[in-house]
Amino acid sequence: MSGKKVEKQNAGPFFCYKNKPLVRCGEIIYYGDMSDGCIAKIRIKSTKDIDDLKISGKVSVQLIDTDPETPVPERVVRVSEKVGLYQALDVASTWLAKYTR
Repeated sequence: MSGKKVEKQNAGPFFCYKNKPLVRCGEIIYYGDMSDGCIAKIRIKSTKDIDDLKISGKVSVQLIDTDPETPVPERVVRVSEKVGLYQALDVASTWLAKYTR
């Protein structure tokens, strides 16, 4: 690790993962900043109960273009399906790093 000091960004009242906000609405999690070129839409398709916790099973991930001038059917850039929320966030994080402007 380099000796450079890294400033922590304040993303507001949102929970963040790798300095990008996470917003949950039911079974859908939006990951990323709307001011960037793309955001990730993560949809939890199934869950498992382990003890008193609900753990995500199948999760679909979509990378969505945030340009309002792009026609709605053409906004989905990439699609994947993963098992577990961690794998979904991992692929979404990689896509956002590659596709954000």
